[in-house]
Amino acid sequence: MDDFPKPPFPAQPQPIPGSTGKMQPRPDHGETSYRGFGRLRDKKVLLTGGDSGIGRAIAIAFAREGADLLVSYLNEDDDARETARLIEEEGRTCVLAPGDIADPWHCRALIDQAVKAFGRIDVLVNNAAHQMSFNSPDEITDEEWDHTFAVNISAMFYLTKAALPHMKPGGAIINTASINADSPSPHLLAYATTKGAIQNFTAGLAQLVADKGIRVNAVAPGPVWTPLIPSTMPPEKVEHFGEQVPMKRPAQPRELAPVYVLLASDEASYVSGTMVGVTGGKPIL
Repeated sequence: MDDFPKPPFPAQPQPIPGSTGKMQPRPDHGETSYRGFGRLRDKKVLLTGGDSGIGRAIAIAFAREGADLLVSYLNEDDDARETARLIEEEGRTCVLAPGDIADPWHCRALIDQAVKAFGRIDVLVNNAAHQMSFNSPDEITDEEWDHTFAVNISAMFYLTKAALPHMKPGGAIINTASINADSPSPHLLAYATTKGAIQNFTAGLAQLVADKGIRVNAVAPGPVWTPLIPSTMPPEKVEHFGEQVPMKRPAQPRELAPVYVLLASDEASYVSGTMVGVTGGKPIL
């Protein structure tokens, strides 16, 4: 068993959206550990939030399983270039696409860009998210509430709607939900609410597109050590991040990637409409 980092973690505040290189300890995305077996050979993937964190771990794993990727991200160019380097090291294609998925027009442009690059979309991974921590509803501005919904759930709808005409039977859509969908943190009210919406969006969409041969699932991470944590949470919460689950530590991003690989692969041909928890032992309902 690997000796994964456990709290307490040092204070390390960062501006949003955060940078991998400034994190202590540095997140493990599977750079040296993930081994591929061709499960996603020649799959064409659009991945949002692929510059760092869970997204980078997904990108590494998918590339080592044989996939080509379009990686969407906000503006974290240094992190995104490193993700692209890791994908291309595997002999796979990586198209980097910066921009704000809160804009529905950008969502549609991403689909067009992926289709232009690859000719089709086999797997859509809706992974990007925005969160902020607040102690009271009074602290949440209208703009913050609307922006959280725009990034976390509305973009998921726009991307999915635009992608479906370019997906064939056997295609897969994977949405990143959260343990907050079932066990909401009061300090993450807007974020947790969107994650509940993602759970329902996944379950409903899976039923709508089953006759097209397309599967839809969600992954529900518990605490994961990514740049989102020091850039959106107060230092005292960062220090003890992950202590609340039975394993007493946050996941490293690489611990999420195998679940996404399974859900994207043809091996999961009868798995649809479900949410898979990766929570360090904390149950989800």
